[in-house]
Amino acid sequence: MKTRSQTSPKPLKTVAMAPRPSSTKRKPRPKPAGKGDPRAPKKPPTAFFYFMEDFRKIYKQEKPSVKSMQEIGKACGEKWNTMTFEEKVKYYDIATEKRAEFEKAMIEYNKKKES
Repeated sequence: MKTRSQTSPKPLKTVAMAPRPSSTKRKPRPKPAGKGDPRAPKKPPTAFFYFMEDFRKIYKQEKPSVKSMQEIGKACGEKWNTMTFEEKVKYYDIATEKRAEFEKAMIEYNKKKES
């Protein structure tokens, strides 16, 4: 009896595919609808962004030669990751206040929208 490795491999069956149309033009996709009402209140930034505002000012004073936003952003991210929670609380409080204001504004906006 022959094992599978000793037998010669059988040729694969190929399936004939339909030819592609010669026209390569595609139908234009419809543009997506707008993301919402431009009069709606904007979501407030997170605590990190409030920290970033303060950090940029200090960083630019310490290192005025650095103009790259990429370098400033990296330094800001590294500083944020090394900060303790107690240091971050200030920014979390600001973000929480702004979030509460946003939620109130959204409630008022939805009431006006319904009526």
